[in-house]
Amino acid sequence: MDREKIKALITLLDDPNDEVYASVESVLLKEPIEIVPELEKAWETSFDNIFQERVENIIHSIQLNDTHAELKNWLKSPNQDLLYGAYLVCKYQYPDVSIIHLKEQLSELRKDIWLEMNEHLTSLEKIRIVNHVLFDVHKFSRNTSKYLAPENNYIKEVLNTHKGNPLSVSVIYSILCRELGMPVFGVNLPKNFILAFVDESAISDNEQIKDEAAVLFYINPINKGAVLGRKEIEYFIKQQKLQPKEEYYLPCDNVTIIKRMLNNLRFGYDSKGEEGKKEEIQKILALFDEANQHPIE
Repeated sequence: MDREKIKALITLLDDPNDEVYASVESVLLKEPIEIVPELEKAWETSFDNIFQERVENIIHSIQLNDTHAELKNWLKSPNQDLLYGAYLVCKYQYPDVSIIHLKEQLSELRKDIWLEMNEHLTSLEKIRIVNHVLFDVHKFSRNTSKYLAPENNYIKEVLNTHKGNPLSVSVIYSILCRELGMPVFGVNLPKNFILAFVDESAISDNEQIKDEAAVLFYINPINKGAVLGRKEIEYFIKQQKLQPKEEYYLPCDNVTIIKRMLNNLRFGYDSKGEEGKKEEIQKILALFDEANQHPIE
């Protein structure tokens, strides 16, 4: 990045000639995200509304392009880490979000759970401790008053407010359990994302669990971690008038979880009438469809 060249280009953003502006914008949008501080500095020192608006639009486009690129890399990565996927979704709305800070917040929660644990506990006893720390001590819960709000899908907001939706609370719950050595995975149940505690011996190298018998029990984090059996899942499916599918009883992969998070976001922005954000999320979702058409061998 030639800093002096970037500075010179930025000064041309207030040119009244639309062709000049379009040409400068095209060049800047090809630059890496590292030029954003220069753009922000120019915005702060200007009192021209048109210039500021143009700078804002370019910054947003550069940050959006960066998020696209990082999500593409995540989709191609061999492990597709759940926390990193949730972090990348969060970057859409909060470009400056810090993965280090998110890890620190999760580490504090994990420490509180770990202090209550011992090696003699059963799986159910361990889950009761997780539930106590998350729901009784830290008061994580469903954001009932703003259930459809987009912020319920941003892990930064959920960790700060301790309020979210079934998916976001489940993601935090699963990440903490996995870091503590408990095999707890997401289950892509429609209308209420839940978790499954599985038999470790059934987990393959790529963490795929295709045998329902491997599931020891289910967990509903949005209901204070209530433990469920297959019959409760069957009843829920019948109650919601859903066609039973095997996938409703089995753990899903992290790509499915992050895609559902983005779909929640799209629906949330649609309900608020924010058409621009809805369309941007739709374009991000297209990356997942593309990756599905060209899977990594």
